[in-house]
This record gives sequence, structure tokens and C-alpha cells, in this order.
Amino acid sequence: MTCAVFAIVLSGCANPTARLTHDAKDIEVRIDGSFDPQDCQWVGDVTGSEGHWYSYLFFTNDVMIRGAVNDLKNNAQQLGADTVYMINPQDFVTSFTVFGTAYRCNSQ
Repeated sequence: MTCAVFAIVLSGCANPTARLTHDAKDIEVRIDGSFDPQDCQWVGDVTGSEGHWYSYLFFTNDVMIRGAVNDLKNNAQQLGADTVYMINPQDFVTSFTVFGTAYRCNSQ
């Protein structure tokens, strides 16, 4: 009984944390080799992660990937970026992390 209660409580705490903010929804994530940042302004490097040692059992890979990409976009938005060139995702047993370079490509 104690284990069942613990599992229910733990799963309730294990919701993916990387929710996409409204301001970050339009950030473009590029992974193709044809992206040319020549006309863009570099604003910084960004990471995005999802999953923890205690929560990875409750989520599928696609949920963790989406959470990591949402986190990446949220972090890029905080830098004022509108585009992220995503570099090699890092897939771990318990989490998923992405790394990218953030740019401001659209003059506003």
C-alpha cells in the first residue's frame, strides 16, 4: 500500500515542467544544414532539458523531447531571439537535452 501511494504521489509531481510560453510559440527551430545566419544577429547559446532521475519512467521519449524543445524556445525568447539553430540533441537514459545557437533574424 505504501509503495502504491508513493508511486501516485511521485507521478503527480512528475509533470513535464517545460511548458511553452505564449511569447516563445513563434520561435523557429532550425536543424537543417541550409540555415545561413549571415543576415542574423547572434544573441547567445541556449539549452533546453526535460526529464529527471525520478520522472523519466512516467513519460515517453516524445514527451521529453517536446518538453526540451519548449524549454529551448522559452530560453531563446528570453534572449530576444526569433530563430534557434539546434545542434546535436543529447539523449540520456533519464532526460533529454538540446543545445542551440539563438539568433534574431527578423527585423521588427
